[in-house]
Amino acid sequence: MAPVLSIDNLSVHFRITGGDVWAVRDVSIDVEAGECLGIVGESGSGKSQTFLAALGLLASNGQVEGRVRFGDTDILGLDQRGLNKLRGSRIAMVFQDPMTSLTPHMRVGRQLAEVLIRHKGMSRHAARDKVMDMLGQVGIADAARRVDQFPHELSGGLRQRVMIAMALLCEPDLLIADEPTTALDVTVQAQILAILKKLTSERNLALVLITHDLGVVAGLADRVAVMYAGRVVEEAKVDDIFHSPQHPYTRALLHSTTRLDDNPDAQLSAIPGQPPSASTVAPGCAFAPRCPSVFEPCRDQRPPLLPAGSAHRAACHLLETSQ
Repeated sequence: MAPVLSIDNLSVHFRITGGDVWAVRDVSIDVEAGECLGIVGESGSGKSQTFLAALGLLASNGQVEGRVRFGDTDILGLDQRGLNKLRGSRIAMVFQDPMTSLTPHMRVGRQLAEVLIRHKGMSRHAARDKVMDMLGQVGIADAARRVDQFPHELSGGLRQRVMIAMALLCEPDLLIADEPTTALDVTVQAQILAILKKLTSERNLALVLITHDLGVVAGLADRVAVMYAGRVVEEAKVDDIFHSPQHPYTRALLHSTTRLDDNPDAQLSAIPGQPPSASTVAPGCAFAPRCPSVFEPCRDQRPPLLPAGSAHRAACHLLETSQ
């Protein structure tokens, strides 16, 4: 079966005064129906820009190279009208801060109903009924009251549920969730993740989960792609990422995360140094200046993604020496 979304050699750069800034470099990722793909990495690693570019949502100074296919549709070849028809109906995105995505002076019910009226041609009455049903599906009680409230009258968790409901109203094939649990308390995070997991399973939905939180990935993702400096440096099934990481950066991320079974007196590990500037292109591995396992080829030869096991790839010269 063909993937729902296929990204092939995608690169993104922004033209600014003084030169180009490269946000994404030669990224190739597939997303299958019914699976959750976690995209992990530090801030600025290119996680969000990869999928904003794939959906034609870049800033005006952004330039895209490569290929993005949604089923049989070449997304990068679509005009604005074609993109608008695709987005919201077959592809939906949930952003990190719902307050910036919801219109503050419109009642919640009206905002959600507009999605159905625009994309499905439904009457306002029928759209309102479906909105209340969807709000119930994402765990919002007393939907008849909530639809008449404004966004500022809802808690952060309720606003995020509203955004998930809005994204799912047109029954899309692909949902992209960009840091959907950031700034929510742990209990609400768990509720939001449970909703996403349930809907992915019930609807055979392809879900892309963009996050820096490895705990979120462990609880929801089937596969994981780890990004660093605009590139995918490791991709594997979620269990392999946690139990058998093959890239030094992935191992460093895992070691810098607290665990319930850790010694409470132990010092938390940190990754030394800083990520490279997006305005420079390193000749070798971008992680080399911070890597504890660096050796000569790392400094001047860019490592390709190599097989590191079943359905497991990593971009590290150490794999070449072990094969």
